[in-house]
Amino acid sequence: MKEKPKYSVGSNVAYMVSLAWTRHKSVLWVCAAIALFTVAKTLTEMLIAPLILGVIESGGSLGTLLSTVGLFTLLLIVTGGGLRYFQENAVFARISVRSDIVAALERKRATTSFSNLLDTRFLEFSKQASTATNDNSEATEAVWTTLTTLAASLLGFFVYLALLSNLNFWLAAITTLITVSGFFFNLRMSRWGYDHREELAKPLNGIGYASDLLSERKYAKDLRIFGMAGWAKDLWEKHLRLFRSLVRQDQRHMLWGNLMDVALGLLRNGLSYFVLISMVLRGKITPAEFLLYFSAVSGFTAWVAGILEQCATLRRQSLDISKVREFLDWEEPFRFDCGVPIPGAPYTFCLEDVSYRYPEAESDTISHMNLTLRPGEKLAIVGLNGAGKTTLIKLLAGFLDPTQGKITLNGVDIREFDRREYYKLFAAVFQDFSVLPATVRENITQTLDAPEVEKLWHCLEQAGLEEKIQSLPKGMETQVTRRVYEDGMEFSGGETQRLMLARVLYRGSPVLLLDEPTAALDPIAENDIYQKYNEMTAGKTALFISHRLASTRFCDRILFLEKGAIAEEGTHDGLMEKNGKYAALFAVQKKYYEEGADGHEG
Repeated sequence: MKEKPKYSVGSNVAYMVSLAWTRHKSVLWVCAAIALFTVAKTLTEMLIAPLILGVIESGGSLGTLLSTVGLFTLLLIVTGGGLRYFQENAVFARISVRSDIVAALERKRATTSFSNLLDTRFLEFSKQASTATNDNSEATEAVWTTLTTLAASLLGFFVYLALLSNLNFWLAAITTLITVSGFFFNLRMSRWGYDHREELAKPLNGIGYASDLLSERKYAKDLRIFGMAGWAKDLWEKHLRLFRSLVRQDQRHMLWGNLMDVALGLLRNGLSYFVLISMVLRGKITPAEFLLYFSAVSGFTAWVAGILEQCATLRRQSLDISKVREFLDWEEPFRFDCGVPIPGAPYTFCLEDVSYRYPEAESDTISHMNLTLRPGEKLAIVGLNGAGKTTLIKLLAGFLDPTQGKITLNGVDIREFDRREYYKLFAAVFQDFSVLPATVRENITQTLDAPEVEKLWHCLEQAGLEEKIQSLPKGMETQVTRRVYEDGMEFSGGETQRLMLARVLYRGSPVLLLDEPTAALDPIAENDIYQKYNEMTAGKTALFISHRLASTRFCDRILFLEKGAIAEEGTHDGLMEKNGKYAALFAVQKKYYEEGADGHEG
């Protein structure tokens, strides 16, 4: 059963109109102008031939005939030119409204509670919201074309209805009934593809995946070594057959819809001809009036079909707009722009019987943990993969809230603070740290504002990167990476780590978090970087995660985690004397590196 959208069609139309009225009123005026000029142009085109024929039938003079032709020519120029002018200029304001929505979506993604990013429904709504704003043809912009066409169709419908009702009410009623019946039958047939769009998307995704396997360089070695080319080709052909089968079904439904449309069109036109010709033969209308009314029947049918078609389109677009609004209105579990003030230093963090379980997980990642992090303490967190090290960091940093227990800062539950203000207490380098395709300066300062130049160079000096940056032709304005700029600088692993150190130092927060940022470096380079962090962060509280135990020997305290709990705790020397799990893992790593060194020398 499909989930009912939260917002109705009327509510979504009002939402879009409200957005336009707030900042881009020209969208609404242009829509109204296009609707008026569309009806005026269509009405002019319908009247020109019957009225000219009427002048001829009545024996009007050449001057009268030329005046009539000239008048309608002028009307066509004005209505056609005005319509084209507003159509060409409509796009700018419409894009502006969509751009505002895109900006709101990006703000939501960038500022939402971190825990929302673990919610699969949130991510799915985010994806659907993006789809609805991708380009000019998507709902958040195309809805203006729909509303404009609907307005024109409604206006044209009433104008033509008045004209036909004056002639023969039953002709207008029966024409309307036939048009509505044909529309709904055709709609039912044509909706098959829309209703089965997810089924159609699956084989297309499979075709795309198989094509990537066969064409992208990163798969080339595996294709050749393991002989996967035949398998990938079979996969491509399998999904292509499925896609063709679904397309054939869609085309059959479309064919039946088109055949019914033709049949009902013949019935409608035949009835109109019969009624109008009978009236001509009985002398109730002139040939000129026959031409006028038959054109009116055709136009009336088009307006009725236009109303029905645009209503159906508007309903589909409303579903997409509803997804956008539901995403923007997604509930935030964290406090933002409110809460109690952050206390002053020194800072003491406490975990009180804290447990955390990820959504849909079967067991806790952190289980009933009690921990106090004292001001200025350097704490190392070690353990095997899956022990809960990174989750513990996320909990302390306020990215996640415990599913049980609480975390306090100077005795206050961190859920009481404005979470953005709480984040300012931390500077962090994560394993998947972000090197931006921007300048060295922007990578360090993380802002487009003018930096504190003296502070910036001091941070580079402390990080051991000052000489490197000075040697670059553009200095701090050098672009980092070549993802965007061809002349970008590709730093080595060690240089990148020093860049991250400069970023942390520039931020100047009282708490430092390092979550295995040096995992890609060799042991000697990693130890050098950690020593740098240790030297440059004197007096700050720091948490270090490393899979190499020797790198964190300088820490005041080491936690060895196992299955989300603190299995052992103490200094490096104390844990080695205890000869427990930490010591055993340290011995294994030490032996590994010694054997590696021996093998290298041999």
